[in-house]
Amino acid sequence: MILPNGTSPLGEGFVDVEELQLEPTDRRTTLMKAVVWHGKRDVRVDTVPDPIIQEPTDAIVRITSSGICGSDLHPYEVLVMFMEEGDILGHEPMGIVEEVGSEVAHIAAGDRVVIPFNISCGHCFMCDRQLYAQCETTQVRSEGKGAALYGYTKLYGRVPGAQAEYLRVPQAQFGPIKVPEGPPDDRFVYLSDVLPTAWQAVVFADIPDGGSVAVFGLGPIGQMCARIAMHRGAGRVIGVDLVPERLEMARLSGVDVLDLNEYDDIGDAVRGLTNGRGADSVIDAVGMEAHGSPIPQAMQKGASLLPDPLAQKMIERAGVDRLAALWASIDAVRRGGTLSLSGVYGGMADPLPMLDLFDKGVQIRMGQAHVRRWVDDILPLLAGDGDPLGVDDFATHHMPLEEAPLSYEIFQKKQEGAIKILLQP
Repeated sequence: MILPNGTSPLGEGFVDVEELQLEPTDRRTTLMKAVVWHGKRDVRVDTVPDPIIQEPTDAIVRITSSGICGSDLHPYEVLVMFMEEGDILGHEPMGIVEEVGSEVAHIAAGDRVVIPFNISCGHCFMCDRQLYAQCETTQVRSEGKGAALYGYTKLYGRVPGAQAEYLRVPQAQFGPIKVPEGPPDDRFVYLSDVLPTAWQAVVFADIPDGGSVAVFGLGPIGQMCARIAMHRGAGRVIGVDLVPERLEMARLSGVDVLDLNEYDDIGDAVRGLTNGRGADSVIDAVGMEAHGSPIPQAMQKGASLLPDPLAQKMIERAGVDRLAALWASIDAVRRGGTLSLSGVYGGMADPLPMLDLFDKGVQIRMGQAHVRRWVDDILPLLAGDGDPLGVDDFATHHMPLEEAPLSYEIFQKKQEGAIKILLQP
């Protein structure tokens, strides 16, 4: 979005998506370490200029923890044509406020804050309706996309990301979430993405009180979807995956787990646990990188080999996702049930079983999480003495920022039991 004075709400000089970058080096006085994209499956920890206040609505935050998200694997592996060498990755941070602009009043230097992954102003048409992921102030109109995101391709603004020692936070008059001192970062860091994304997915799933829900994909979002569904009164939570460590984590949380490796028809397996009908609600927490879809997988890999302009058009206009999880979700939901999509899909030519969806009367809800919309529901569960959602031991790995390349590798390859990794500068 370009303001009437020719500036962008994301910062001085940010006229369009191609310019959503750090200011020139000669405007910096100090340097920091950051996780930087250099190519497909090639991330490095580089020395880059420190961020500075550019707008009166900015803040600078010293990062103390920053998660690696499943969505970070998209620029790492699939959406490389929308990246440029030097882009800083990451969108799940928390830390300590170092400095604020003149129009930032609700936080101050020294405050401990979590930063939502989407950048929202809090006062536009969309934000007034709590549709923060569609904020009209930061929408990336040049790409036809919603609110800008930290560290996530030019499609969402190429805003420098949060896997770094410091982060410039645009729209800081609204975005940062102040959290209490005392508990370790693990208690609060998931407010940046994992918790609100999972909470929204469960709300959108519209699970009847005491009803059943099947969660496809037991990565960080799926794990938390299952826990939140149980917390909110689901009678039966079924988790579907094929990674042993993920299945065991969910089982220990009280989930009825189904290993994809053991069933020829996972829909029949879900129906076998739900009186033959299928689950009242199904949450697809997998998205575009589902296993078992060799043709779309080949197309994704093929696109990554094309020159960027051609690859971008292929993905934007003719992209096909790996739809194994989505098709299985449609099969597993009962007639009249609800399908909630929290996994990210990027294809524009995905074949869907519209006859089945129509005949079964399935409702579908989806979209990026409106992070701030759910904070008032979630924060009290984190600020008390208990740990009802099991966040304190949710991370399987805590890694120094310098080990980000290894962290990405083991997370992408599902090695060493890596389910959730927190980087710590």
